[in-house]
Amino acid sequence: MSSSPPSAATYEVPARPGRPPMLRAESATDPVVWVVQHRAALRATVAEHGCVLVRGLGLRDPAGTAAAFRVLSPHLMADKESFAPRQTYAVGLYSSSKWPQNQPMCMHHELSYALELPSLMLFACLGAPTSGGATGLADSTAVLDALPRRLVKRFERQGWLLTRTYNDEIGASVAEAFGTDDRATVEKHCRANAIAFEWQPGGGLRTRQRRSAVVRHPGSGRRCWFNQIAFLNEWTIAPEIREYLVDVYGPDGLPFNTFYGNGDPIAPDTVQLLNTVYEKHTVREPWQAGDLLLVDNIRTAHSREPFEGSREVLVAMTDPVHLTDCSPTIEVTNS
Repeated sequence: MSSSPPSAATYEVPARPGRPPMLRAESATDPVVWVVQHRAALRATVAEHGCVLVRGLGLRDPAGTAAAFRVLSPHLMADKESFAPRQTYAVGLYSSSKWPQNQPMCMHHELSYALELPSLMLFACLGAPTSGGATGLADSTAVLDALPRRLVKRFERQGWLLTRTYNDEIGASVAEAFGTDDRATVEKHCRANAIAFEWQPGGGLRTRQRRSAVVRHPGSGRRCWFNQIAFLNEWTIAPEIREYLVDVYGPDGLPFNTFYGNGDPIAPDTVQLLNTVYEKHTVREPWQAGDLLLVDNIRTAHSREPFEGSREVLVAMTDPVHLTDCSPTIEVTNS
């Protein structure tokens, strides 16, 4: 592919069954210069296809990655309400979530439980694992269309409920999720973001937030299955880990769990159904060092597969939009 800017608004990317759209930047000598030249066409391609992988760009370090990311979008977001710890490399530049490498991170949309959420995700691979570790991708409109109508209608009426129990032993701590452990500041954030909260006797925090499970893409108007219902549900946790957590913290003390919006539990077979539909619509491409991946966070869900070896993938959340810009099917409440 030429290093000069393309004349077309978007790139023509060949169909690759089971794999995401991919471009090759074989002539790139300076990744940041290449991104400057190709920014408009890259963003247009993401808008058309929901994601695009750039191979051969040669991203090598956090500083160069941060510079390339800021060219693609100057609006890098701070990580708030994260469900797992991240390493911070620079303002708006993070490691991928710290998660056991032998366990999958199932399909989800980043911060789909927040009121302000990224509409674009940027990923850069600085070090590829020995095996596994792909970032799977799934079109949320296709997933929505494949789900049983009755199930979708219930979630449209009721939304979904996320409960979290913060402690210093598993998942993100209060300080990691909110950027502080000052109670007044945490409470102010919760009130401003429709999150019900309750401090526990030992100093832990429990929260509840009800959100819409189906939204409309603010750009295209497409209806999207947009949530983390399956990923953050207790039945997606490996059985032996779930049993341990329930034994130690009790059934109401899991680090996170999801429910129907009225508080009813979600059955294990429903969670399995959601994950099965996601898998049927997943495309994947093994990472190579230097890769750049752009993902429309509302149209496209992403996952992380188990891996062996060392894996270094940096992440930025960009182009924030408000949930109210996405035509939620329920009113946002904190109960």
